[in-house]
Amino acid sequence: MTQRIERIISLLDEKKAKDIESFDLIGKSYMVDNVVIATSLNSKHAFSLVNYLKEELKPLGEEFFRVDEGDDWTIVDLGDILVHVMTQSHREKYNMEEFLESIKKGEEL
Repeated sequence: MTQRIERIISLLDEKKAKDIESFDLIGKSYMVDNVVIATSLNSKHAFSLVNYLKEELKPLGEEFFRVDEGDDWTIVDLGDILVHVMTQSHREKYNMEEFLESIKKGEEL
């Protein structure tokens, strides 16, 4: 799992995603084991980031179960990993980091 997360982070970093963070939620009551969040410059950059992930990860056997693309927020479902690619404004507005940290700590929502 760690190698998969590191690979995703490295690929996002190569294509200039910003503020990349990962959250290990193994053993927590959440729908996936890991979440990666990255900031894109704009919707075109997010589209490019997701396409690059597909190009690089599919040949390695990574399965993309679902990709929900929006102008400001794209979610990639890899089964046990979710990748959120968000514009800076959406990242600030929805503050996923705080939400995921509360799950990680086992706090009530």
